[in-house]
Amino acid sequence: MLLIAEEAVKPQTSPRLTHLALHVVDMDACIEFYRYYCGMVICHERSTAQQRIVWLAEPGREREFIFVLMDGGRDLNLPKDDYRHFGFALPSRAAVDDVSHRADERGELVWPPREEPYPVGYYCGLRDPNGNYVEFSYGQPLGPGAPQ
Repeated sequence: MLLIAEEAVKPQTSPRLTHLALHVVDMDACIEFYRYYCGMVICHERSTAQQRIVWLAEPGREREFIFVLMDGGRDLNLPKDDYRHFGFALPSRAAVDDVSHRADERGELVWPPREEPYPVGYYCGLRDPNGNYVEFSYGQPLGPGAPQ
């Protein structure tokens, strides 16, 4: 059961998460990573004399939630037991296995597929070109594969 705060802010006044902004070391490598594994697309791009800024979104969600990538980052060098991550839901265990296999071939797999008790479910973890961890899961209470 997903727990919800009993004293939630009124919907008309509550903020909505719309984006995450990340400084990255290699813009093109990060764009390719999120296109390849997440199917994200560029929905906005601009450059100044100092930096390039790219907005990535899942197709159809360009006005709901985006990643803003900006030049000027540094590799995070997270240890494997650091579980901060971006989470993407997949429609099946087989899809998690597929992502894991592709990431392993490319040297980007951090956490091989594993099953954890609900609400965690079945997941694997990858390392993006900037050192962020990205989880791909099935069976969590959010997104595709969520129990009914």
